[in-house]
Amino acid sequence: MLSQAAVDRHWLEAAIDEARRCPPSRAAFSVGAVIVDAAGREISRGYSRESDPVVHAEESALAKVDPADPRLAGATIYSSLEPCSVRRSRPASCAALIRAAGIPRVVYAWREPVLFVDGEGAEELDVAGVEVVQVPDLEPAARAVNAHLL
Repeated sequence: MLSQAAVDRHWLEAAIDEARRCPPSRAAFSVGAVIVDAAGREISRGYSRESDPVVHAEESALAKVDPADPRLAGATIYSSLEPCSVRRSRPASCAALIRAAGIPRVVYAWREPVLFVDGEGAEELDVAGVEVVQVPDLEPAARAVNAHLL
């Protein structure tokens, strides 16, 4: 049986792979997200700019799931970048969408740098009672997808 750390790495690497599918943008990060149920089965995945020029990865993955899906109550969302707490393009941040979906756990690789906004998604989620885990050794892979911005 795999450890939780190994499971987190697997799904976070899948989220980073999703980020590689993003059309590059000079105004936004390339991010991937995967939602996994409590039994370790994928529910959905998404990436930034997948369905429109301003959709975020977490937002894209969540849009593919019925908000009443009971699996969300035990799910983990894996994101290559810390979920945003501030957005210029939409009224609801990804941290707010995750909270509204009732997802109790977030795992991410790279803390959002202050390039476009000064966000505090991890802190906002933590204060709301969501378990937040960073896997910093996967940060270089998430950063590499965004080399065009750095």
